[in-house]
Amino acid sequence: MTEIVITPAIAERFEDAEHALSGGGDGHSCQCQWWMMTNADWQKTTQPQRTEMLHAEMAQKLAPALIAYVDGQAAGWVRVGPRTAQIRLARTREFNEHSRHPFDDPSVWAVSCFVVRKEFRGQGLTTRLLTAAVDYARAHGARTIEGYPIDTSAQKKAPNELFRGLLSVFTAAGFEEVARPKVERAIVELTL
Repeated sequence: MTEIVITPAIAERFEDAEHALSGGGDGHSCQCQWWMMTNADWQKTTQPQRTEMLHAEMAQKLAPALIAYVDGQAAGWVRVGPRTAQIRLARTREFNEHSRHPFDDPSVWAVSCFVVRKEFRGQGLTTRLLTAAVDYARAHGARTIEGYPIDTSAQKKAPNELFRGLLSVFTAAGFEEVARPKVERAIVELTL
């Protein structure tokens, strides 16, 4: 029987985070920093700099993400935290024009990035990560959680483009679609 454990991404688990992020897709080069800076700042950083930024985040009091372990191996990652810390969200027109909450509200959290290593895909790990992210947000005082998933029934996407998550996973977890800025992109939220 497979054992799945999901735990906060803290500094002591940095090597595990790197393993989870390197299993396919853009996680290794991005280091889950895409949402954490403006596009201009993103263009100026290198992958090693983004690695250092992630390491610094994981050393903070509030973990920026959760890591999923399957039978002891780091297999997946989900970024979850206050939306105010993910500054690119506020600077992305499709989000800031359609959110129902002011972007300076620290009680609104965002689930913005998923990575599941190739060998663990198709096993429901994204669903488990989302459930754990909701629990984590609730335990840390979130009032509302937003997500920005892709609707693959509206438009097919390559696996690398699904880092925002799948709409079907969010709706199955009780999230309500509140906007559709593009045919394949939704904004969803869950009130806690």
